[in-house]
Amino acid sequence: MAKVIDGKAIAQNLRNDIKSQIDEVRKTNPTFNPKLSIIQVGAREDSSVYVSMKKKAAKEAGMDFELFHLPPTITQFELLSKVQALNNDPKVHGILVQLPLPDHLDDRVVTEAIDPKKDVDGFHAINIGHLSKRASEPAFIPCTPKGVIELIKSTGVAMSGKKAVVVGRSDIVGTPVFSLLTKNNCTVTLCHSRTVNLPEIVKTADILVVAIGSAEFVKGDWIKEGAVVIDVGTNAVEDATKKSGIRWVGDVDYNAAAQHASHITPVPGGVGPMTVAMLMQNTFLSAVRFMNEGRQRHITPLPLELLEPVPSDIAIALAQKPKPIKYIAEELGLLPNELELYGQYKSKVSLDVLERLSHRKNGRYVVVTGITPTPLGEGKSTTAVGLVQALGAHLNKIAFGCVRQPSQGPTFGIKGGAAGGGYSQVIPMDEFNLHLTGDIHAVTAANNLLAAAIDARMFHEKTQSDKALFSRLCPTKKGKRVFAPVMLGRLERLGINKTDPADLTPDEVSKFARLDIDPATITWQRVMDTNDRFLRKIEIGRNDTEAGHERMTGFDIAVASEVMAVLALSTDLKDMRERLGKMVVASSRGGDPVTADDIGIGGALTVLMKDAIKPNMMQTLEGTPMFVHAGPFANIAHGNSSIIADRIALKLAGVEDGEGEDKMGYVVTEAGFGADIGMEKFFDIKCRTSGLIPDCAVLVATVKALKMHGGGPDVTPGKPLPEVYNTENLELLEAGCGNLKKHIENAKKFGVPVVVAINRFTSDSDAEMALIRRIALEAGADDAVACDNWAKGGLGAVDLGQAVIQSCSKPTHFKYLYNVEDDIETKITTIAREMYGADGIELSDLAKEKIATYTRQGFGNLPICMAKTHLSLSHDPTKKGVPTGFVTPIRDIRASVGAGFLYPLCGAMQTMPGLPTRPAFYDVDIDFETGQVKGLF
Repeated sequence: MAKVIDGKAIAQNLRNDIKSQIDEVRKTNPTFNPKLSIIQVGAREDSSVYVSMKKKAAKEAGMDFELFHLPPTITQFELLSKVQALNNDPKVHGILVQLPLPDHLDDRVVTEAIDPKKDVDGFHAINIGHLSKRASEPAFIPCTPKGVIELIKSTGVAMSGKKAVVVGRSDIVGTPVFSLLTKNNCTVTLCHSRTVNLPEIVKTADILVVAIGSAEFVKGDWIKEGAVVIDVGTNAVEDATKKSGIRWVGDVDYNAAAQHASHITPVPGGVGPMTVAMLMQNTFLSAVRFMNEGRQRHITPLPLELLEPVPSDIAIALAQKPKPIKYIAEELGLLPNELELYGQYKSKVSLDVLERLSHRKNGRYVVVTGITPTPLGEGKSTTAVGLVQALGAHLNKIAFGCVRQPSQGPTFGIKGGAAGGGYSQVIPMDEFNLHLTGDIHAVTAANNLLAAAIDARMFHEKTQSDKALFSRLCPTKKGKRVFAPVMLGRLERLGINKTDPADLTPDEVSKFARLDIDPATITWQRVMDTNDRFLRKIEIGRNDTEAGHERMTGFDIAVASEVMAVLALSTDLKDMRERLGKMVVASSRGGDPVTADDIGIGGALTVLMKDAIKPNMMQTLEGTPMFVHAGPFANIAHGNSSIIADRIALKLAGVEDGEGEDKMGYVVTEAGFGADIGMEKFFDIKCRTSGLIPDCAVLVATVKALKMHGGGPDVTPGKPLPEVYNTENLELLEAGCGNLKKHIENAKKFGVPVVVAINRFTSDSDAEMALIRRIALEAGADDAVACDNWAKGGLGAVDLGQAVIQSCSKPTHFKYLYNVEDDIETKITTIAREMYGADGIELSDLAKEKIATYTRQGFGNLPICMAKTHLSLSHDPTKKGVPTGFVTPIRDIRASVGAGFLYPLCGAMQTMPGLPTRPAFYDVDIDFETGQVKGLF
């Protein structure tokens, strides 16, 4: 008699092993949680029994299980949409659609819709195809065939060299079993119901697998003596002795076959339990694979062909062929559904990444700032990009850059774009500087919608009675007046605890309907992303239809708007909605703040900005990832790229539980202008909002700027650089290093390590480099290194990268410069004294009035965002070096309540730049033969 192969016992042991393996993985990875999702259409009794078995097995193994029970009338499109949603869910590791489906649904199409990497049933054509190829391995082996092989192995009979016969050629069992036996070095014959001389062929089998779907089809005398028999069939036959009237038999005449076989599976209790056990094993393997793939991040660098002399920025950018952005996403472990492609080389990244990777420890956080620059800039963006290239392409680290999106104003004005320069650039450079994915356009649209709403509201309030105004704000719908959801917030702020418009008293109607905006207090201006000096001050309302409603206003550049600052400081979509709604645009005649939500527009602004909140991903010349997001001005707003981009980058560069610190990646974010402006705002505003703690600050300096601070002649855009800046002059350089020392001192006040990056030009001497390094170290810098990344790309910033890695390993003692609970004047004074070196501040009468107003309105505890020239540590751009003995004048203070700061104005600050005599747009054109942009920088 044959030995019975106890599939039930073997399956139980396998499930126990799976549970033990899951528990073992969780010891080092607490978030590891395999999940199986099953879709069942209709309520077939047999399907429900099978689903219940799988649910029980999953729970026993310690897996998450989710059942979607859908109606039998569901359309194929609806079913496919559900499958796609599960494909996109990173928490789901295995998807199974319980077969058979109702006749109106196509089993094949539905099965093929499952992601092959989640197809734990193993039915997808890709998995079946790889199974049949000798040199390939499928993501999953179909469960029943996999169970068949395990049952054969349990007998101890070696498969290699044996003759095997498979009876049945279904895609689910017969054909996959044929492939698996072949991979185990059996000589296999595949038979079916039309095979000639089937009994004689079966008689040759050392291993026989039967899955033909016919009760007791294979007879006992067909079996070779000593054969291993695996019976996959499950057939109901009538049996009056059974209470149910039926009994279950296989495709083999069990009793007769057992007389000849050495081993045989019973029915039930043979293959059936193994199928479920293999499903659990496949789900576990899938979860492990997803976990490991999430850790296996590796950036493949793009090679650079370094030329001398260095070509123009646009020539270098066009000469490099970028990687398709989806490849970079795959290298970083981003999922396909987390990427929204905008062409081949740029994309938006979904905020869902933050939830998926919430358990991951953040990577290292590095901020790049600079000394007080010349009007030409000192290559801070170039150094930031070069550092990212050095870390990612030469030092084998996962490294991200996070930079602001350039405005069209500087791009076509005089400063140029912000893509870096030379061999340290973001590419495609033209797309980076021109429109990108339209975020600035979204900011412009939202800002101007609010501007239009302000004037429209004042117009309608002036021309209508309380009753008429209220009737139009809350129109009758189906015989009943209702408040829009945004109006309920205004009622609450007014202290009116009513939700039915009919319940309001006449006094409450008037309070609700009339914002009563004082035109003299309106701070909200229109914006555009072009330097247009003639829009700085304009009169609106000059048409006959608006006669009597004229007022003076103006335009700002879009990147100086509060909407842009809100975008940069929002932590998620909900936070952005709240911030946009809280933006204060004016005061009422009674002195109360009027917000965007009072006007009823906060939701609409969010809708305009819903795509802009997703960071844009691009790449450097060497193929390392860059996030480009938001673009607030640094001398008006806080001058940093978005919190969201930094947070996503830090998670993608971070490490899982159990991974060593050596796997930690780096996020390099750039702060606008010098350590007195952009860096201070990075620490005191951005970090205060995000809760992120920086590991290191990189301070960019140049010989040219330091010589200027030492008393060198003026540096003027468009004019040749004076000769003193191209020849060695150690005395002038040392005199100017006071500015460097002051900025190092500024950075050290926040308790982070400081690395000085000397952006080296071809005319700079070794002696000048050595002098700057010595003075920087004496001033307290942790290191100071020369960089040649403009001419050599990441290779020229390797020393800087190593210095940053070393500094990031040191402990930090991070602290803010001031306490937000201090009064407004104290906070401004602290910044002026500590950052600028001022003796104090001088408040204008208007500034004093604003302090009183903002304190009364409840905004006194907001951080301070100083609007100051970037060309001097002081408020006066002509004062170079380290000015002393001065008082910082504060002529006005404005509130960006939605963004979350107050911004004092030091001196005359323009929020709308003007075009120079010879703008950069003279050189910009298109090559009609290639379609490429030419003339950009």
